[in-house]
Amino acid sequence: MTIARIRALAIVGALFVAALVLVTVSIVKDKQTKAAGATCPKNAVRVDTRLNDAENIQLNVYNASDQAGAAKTVAQEFKQRRFKVDPEKASNDPLHKPVQGVAVLRYGPKTVGAAWVVRSYFLNEADLEFDPSRQDETVDVVLGPSFQKLATETEQRLALASVGRAKLPKGTCDIRDA
Repeated sequence: MTIARIRALAIVGALFVAALVLVTVSIVKDKQTKAAGATCPKNAVRVDTRLNDAENIQLNVYNASDQAGAAKTVAQEFKQRRFKVDPEKASNDPLHKPVQGVAVLRYGPKTVGAAWVVRSYFLNEADLEFDPSRQDETVDVVLGPSFQKLATETEQRLALASVGRAKLPKGTCDIRDA
């Protein structure tokens, strides 16, 4: 055997060992290989943080400001942006809670990601109210006294990009981790 062949076999052997180590490390660190529910605490509420498109988000729009007709106007604007909303059902806040600031978004475990998208239409200034016992797939938008207008599509995309993925409410776990 010549020195050139020995050198070639040594290089191929070293590459084989390096590949074997890389594959082993990749398999060990792969999050997809963990058992279902391995990263979720036992008592955590499972929530959906996927950022849905507008046509997959159902909204109720309510007014808690002193601007008469604001809910119907905003509901119509959301409808023009392809959200599922009925402007005729837009009315005053049925809970009659005082709202400070721009708006409050009320939602449940199935609509965490959807609320995150809707919040970007308020340039991330809307307050979030998570109700872990809520079972519907609707986000309630309650307009506050500081509301001026919805963001444009470009402003909305920039606002959504600036905050990134939806944050998990306290005591919850993403269904993709469940």
